[in-house]
Amino acid sequence: MRSKPRILVVEDESGIADTIVYVLATDGFEPVLCSTAEDALKAFAAQTPALAILDVGLPDLSGFELFKQLQALPGGPQVPMLFLTARSDEIDRVVGLELGADDYIAKPFSPRELVARVRTILRRSARPNTAASAATGPTPAALPFTLDNERRQIRYYGQALELSRYEYGVLKLLVQKPGRVFTRDELLDQVWDGNRDSFDRTVDAHIKTLRAKLKAVAPEVEPIRTLRGEGYALSENLPATVP
Repeated sequence: MRSKPRILVVEDESGIADTIVYVLATDGFEPVLCSTAEDALKAFAAQTPALAILDVGLPDLSGFELFKQLQALPGGPQVPMLFLTARSDEIDRVVGLELGADDYIAKPFSPRELVARVRTILRRSARPNTAASAATGPTPAALPFTLDNERRQIRYYGQALELSRYEYGVLKLLVQKPGRVFTRDELLDQVWDGNRDSFDRTVDAHIKTLRAKLKAVAPEVEPIRTLRGEGYALSENLPATVP
């Protein structure tokens, strides 16, 4: 018998939590409800879920901080995560996207819309995207990058980068074609699989986090170029060694 996708639901408002659990269960999922970040971390570590729904306003920890701690657990970067919050300010949405969240939905919301988004995210994460090739093992790439398709890993000056699924997809595209300018629409089509629920700010947020991770390895190097009004490209003149 095929197992049901396990969905971690972290929500402390009982009425909302009961609604989410009910609609997920009736739609063929296995919801696991936690009302605190502490319980969520334990449940995630015990069994990695297919997807996590995180309320931003938890009693013991913000949803954003919980997201970062879940990402640090084994298997964390591969688990799609969706933020759920009563706040609809753009800044909250941008913060979630910059962290690497897959989606964001503000309260009040339609339970059916939430389930539809969950299904869309799971389909997208299960489907091989254009950014990933069928080849396995280390692949030659623009120095100082090394691609390992089998491990879905990218090394920068010999150091393995801790990347979310979408960060990996974006950087892999850029690294495979140094100097080639990718528009935001092209990145959305190839990395986000043409998901029209995503938008330009999503790409910009992931480029920002990528730059921060690359700068942590080589502060003096600027590998990703921004071409105003056009898009992003990997610099063709990167030093072979860290300055």
